[in-house]
Amino acid sequence: MAHSHGHTPAAWTGVIIAFVGFCVGSVFTVMAKPAGVIAGLVLLAVAAVVGGIMSAAGLGQKKSKGLTAEQARAHREAHQARHPERRDERTHAQAHS
Repeated sequence: MAHSHGHTPAAWTGVIIAFVGFCVGSVFTVMAKPAGVIAGLVLLAVAAVVGGIMSAAGLGQKKSKGLTAEQARAHREAHQARHPERRDERTHAQAHS
């Protein structure tokens, strides 16, 4: 798999806390208890903060450094060589962008 799509400890922790916050807020909304709704909203904010802190601590998805201009050019040329039938589509899209 090229990308982890959030399969990291930081993502899972953030999602679980957010899910609990959503459930708490929903239950207390139905019960018409504003304090419980606020508690659910606080848990949602905590989920974002905890996920961000864990990601910053290295438990999130690793960031790619991207390609240098030379690597991007080489990649583009290799792709064009593999798919010559798409050359006209790219030229057309570039002319209209």
